[in-house]
Amino acid sequence: MKHSIGLDVKAPGGKCSDRYCAWHGSIAIRGKVFEGIVKSAKAHNTAAIEFGYHFHIPKYERYERRTSRIPAHNPPCLHAKEGDRVVIAECRPISKTKHFVIVGFAK
Repeated sequence: MKHSIGLDVKAPGGKCSDRYCAWHGSIAIRGKVFEGIVKSAKAHNTAAIEFGYHFHIPKYERYERRTSRIPAHNPPCLHAKEGDRVVIAECRPISKTKHFVIVGFAK
């Protein structure tokens, strides 16, 4: 059963019975939404998403580039692989470190 998650992301074509899937499960999306690249998808139903941002250094009045990695739930209906550009959204804590779920692929 697909339902609207409130984001402008294309719904996956596959079907899954994962309870932590944003499209087919009962997990609610709230909070932050990021776009990043899958750097690792080796763990079971988990992917490490990396995204870059600029951080301001007040002393030098300049910006530096930084990167951050966020572990996110990778549902079977999407099954993102390394190198894919994905959209992740915040949800309730799924485990000790996972607080995000992959909701779709970036345009």
